[in-house]
Amino acid sequence: MADSKTPSQRPLSPHIQIYRWPVTMVMSILNRITGAALYVGTVLLAAWLVAAASGPQAFATAQWLAGSPVGLLVLFGYTWALMHHMLGGLRHFIWDLGFGHGAVERTFLSYATIIGSVVLTLAIWVVAFIAGG
Repeated sequence: MADSKTPSQRPLSPHIQIYRWPVTMVMSILNRITGAALYVGTVLLAAWLVAAASGPQAFATAQWLAGSPVGLLVLFGYTWALMHHMLGGLRHFIWDLGFGHGAVERTFLSYATIIGSVVLTLAIWVVAFIAGG
């Protein structure tokens, strides 16, 4: 019979708490999360459009919900997810063209996606609040 190792002799895999996540791995995870969030947000957008088509009472209720603190937080998150996913798509498009495959370029594009998504989200909301009064 083969000599089996006892648990104390087995090599340990890096645990999530001690393993340093590369920024490209974080971006891959965030891209999947934002993609899933966009599905949920698009369903909410469709529900808002259905409420708008259903009459003034249903639309007023939908507007009240969207204007509540929770609704605004969801809208802000949806905006960020949309911007992040869009910039992630542009990052992948750059890679598809054959550019940005070096370690420095990959890291730069990853940080640019994170920073760009936050900046674009804030800019959209500032413009929306200024235009909305």
